[in-house]
Amino acid sequence: MNAFGIIGIYIAAAAGTLAIGLYLRWFDRKVTAMVQWRKGPPWYQPVADVLKLFYKETLMPATARGTGFLIAPAIGLAASALVAAMLWSAVLTPETGFVGDLIVVVYLLLIPPLMTILGASASGSPHAAIGASREMKLILSYELPFFLAMLVAVIRTDWTLQLGPIASAGVVPLYSISGVIAMIIAILAMQAKLGQVPFDTAEAECEIMSGVYVEYSGVPLAIIYLGRAMMLAVMPLLLITVFWGGLEPTGWGIPAFIGKYLLLVVLVTLIRNTNPRLRIDQIMRFFWFGVAPLGIAAVVLAYLGKAWAIKWL
Repeated sequence: MNAFGIIGIYIAAAAGTLAIGLYLRWFDRKVTAMVQWRKGPPWYQPVADVLKLFYKETLMPATARGTGFLIAPAIGLAASALVAAMLWSAVLTPETGFVGDLIVVVYLLLIPPLMTILGASASGSPHAAIGASREMKLILSYELPFFLAMLVAVIRTDWTLQLGPIASAGVVPLYSISGVIAMIIAILAMQAKLGQVPFDTAEAECEIMSGVYVEYSGVPLAIIYLGRAMMLAVMPLLLITVFWGGLEPTGWGIPAFIGKYLLLVVLVTLIRNTNPRLRIDQIMRFFWFGVAPLGIAAVVLAYLGKAWAIKWL
């Protein structure tokens, strides 16, 4: 396949993931409404919200540094789109990946929160500055446990760092003790990466007036909305690819994949609606002194299970 064909496939995958993400935003709000005994929005509400923002005026604070403030959301969306394209490529055509693409995906997933920090810092707003400092501490909190969870999957699948072989190895890390622990850690890290309650301290609408996003409006705010929708679609896909066997495009494989996907989204929504927001110091203690040691234990169990050929370990 030539370069133009590869680029076309990547663009189609990113666009499709964005459409899925917008649907999941509606699905998330609908499940939230059911939890709160409300009717919820119509299915087209996320698209209407984005279109409304595109028609609104873009206002920029006088104290903002225009380049960083405006370009940060676009870079974050581009990184999420590239991750989406790489994941779908690994799921649908495992042989088209490259060695170390899992490392690239983990690295690219770090760019959206970093761009959130950059944009908030460039806004010149004290509320956004507080949100940016919290986002930075949040990254330092969940990245180590997230890395340890990914390492468990790497060990369970013969130390491969390529997404395609991990998804099609025939070894499902989730069907082991270390894999279950790693999956729980990854779900918690996913909740933090998505900025969902109880880890939404960087936004905290009732406390610092939307924090990192307080000065955004118009098109940049629409791009932020699209980026968050993209991340909501990407993170469950990553967890299924790495821990839950990916996609089997035969028989019951596709319905099973959709069921796994929606189950993770529902789980994220239920966690968001049944927990209070944590303070940033509580989040850091939770990840560093609670989740990280659990991740180390999962890595040790995965290594011992691999060394002693104990599949359930």
